[in-house]
Amino acid sequence: MSFDLIVKNARLPDGRTSIDIACEGGRIVAMEPNIEAEAGRVIDAGGKLVSPPFVDPHFHMDATLSLGLPRLNTSGTLLEGIALWGELKPLLTHEAVIERALRYCDLAVSQGLLAIRSHVDICDDRLLAVEALLDVKERVKDYIDLQLVAFPQDGYYRFPTSVQNLDRALDMGVDVVGGIPHFERTMADGAASVKALCEIAAARGLLVDMHCDESDDPMSRHIETLAYETQRLGLKGRVTGSHLTSMHSMDNYYVSKLIPLMAEAGVHAIANPLINITIQGRHDTYPKRRGMTRVPELRAAGINVGFGGDCVMDPWYSLGSGDMLEVAHMALHVGQMTSREAMNWCFEAVTNNSARIMHLDGYGLEPGCNADFVVLQAADPIEALRLKAARLFVVRRGRVIAEGAPRVSALDLPGRPALVDPASYAPHTH
Repeated sequence: MSFDLIVKNARLPDGRTSIDIACEGGRIVAMEPNIEAEAGRVIDAGGKLVSPPFVDPHFHMDATLSLGLPRLNTSGTLLEGIALWGELKPLLTHEAVIERALRYCDLAVSQGLLAIRSHVDICDDRLLAVEALLDVKERVKDYIDLQLVAFPQDGYYRFPTSVQNLDRALDMGVDVVGGIPHFERTMADGAASVKALCEIAAARGLLVDMHCDESDDPMSRHIETLAYETQRLGLKGRVTGSHLTSMHSMDNYYVSKLIPLMAEAGVHAIANPLINITIQGRHDTYPKRRGMTRVPELRAAGINVGFGGDCVMDPWYSLGSGDMLEVAHMALHVGQMTSREAMNWCFEAVTNNSARIMHLDGYGLEPGCNADFVVLQAADPIEALRLKAARLFVVRRGRVIAEGAPRVSALDLPGRPALVDPASYAPHTH
């Protein structure tokens, strides 16, 4: 018997060790200890962590790497970022959007990020960014699953031609219906946009992903309407509320009603930690709010939560590296999710949870799944988060598409333990 690829001696996120992974025809065909067979390529993982690929369920690829064009966001606020993007849009060219997006996709692959959901602005009658990213989607399909959201950045009702443009974008092949209800002129218009957009998704059989309540205003409550429309239209499992930062500022009594409504409707949630904590609270003195939504509480209610990267070097955020471990690392700090169980879950939020949000077929580390995975220089998910572990091999459909050099860690230096047993830090009883 011969395989295309065998990865030997892998450690899996669920704790299994000394596992060999055999790949053939783009799929995982066997996972067990000591597979003895020929292969086109054999990789010795050496007991290091092999993970399913990273997934970014919330990104803006039409704006990525445009930092400084035509100027910088000096206030750091969401609204200046939107205004700045409005200044840049008329200057965009098809070629420049494609060039920046492809550069980002190369970066993503090097980070083991092989699935991205990108919102694309439809508030431009040329639909230039839509055309460009549909082109990019086709170009990168062999190494990245790129899913596009028709996003009315300037409001579905607020921008004069959004209604027509959104339909045009969906007809062109955009995958997901987006929205931004908190940016409409009134709360009523915002609620009406949620209703109309969910009805479009129901009629077309599409997924929904709305920027929802990306605000410090505790009265921004469009997620409640989104949960209601999800249930009314039978869209359970197909709808996502992104950002949800107003929940950070809501009173606990209202949240005690809201979260069960979301759970009942089967709405997914996406937090964008790097961006939420830098954009929110800009009008505060002290205490200063950090706007990331209530991730531990959403999780405790059984709601599927993913973490998104949102922005890399664009009008809203001047940093970023395409590293989903950085995103999860920030989330666990801001959300105070520092138990070992919670840290392991944060790793899930940039892998399996986000894959569920995107409805990715064949995702996972089991026989029958696509042979897509990453070999990380770490012993387990917690160490991967702590060190933002180097990606040693990135595999797509059973073929190595990126390789990275191992990094030297202080814990790997002579005289220092490479692995620490957490039990050794347990309290002593006397």
